Amino acid sequence: MSRVLQNLLVPFGRDKKRDFASGTGAELLASKVRQVLLTEGTTPHSTGELPWRTSFGAGLSRLRHQRNDTVLAELARVYVRDALARWLPGVQLVQIRVEQDAAILTLHVRVREGDTAADFDVPLQRGP
Repeated sequence: MSRVLQNLLVPFGRDKKRDFASGTGAELLASKVRQVLLTEGTTPHSTGELPWRTSFGAGLSRLRHQRNDTVLAELARVYVRDALARWLPGVQLVQIRVEQDAAILTLHVRVREGDTAADFDVPLQRGP
């Protein structure tokens, strides 16, 4: 008998019962990965977003204001791969595609954990 993992979705949101929303499968996987990728961890230009764990996150803000070329795509792949290996070691990065349009840099991400796969976008503002 297989066990279905259910947990809170992050960032926290409310469900229709006025409780914190929870999910399973691809929805939960995408939630966990987004939390890692969109949290600013310690970088040479940042002290980290979470005071109790400053190194948590991917540091993707370093990709903003860069030229949209093969180097940017490779940097995005490496940052995402390294963050997943550190914070979600059971999650495999299957594919990442970088798209830059005006002030938004979007990472189109596909990940897998066991038999569960998830596709989602990670939008990053290019700056103020």
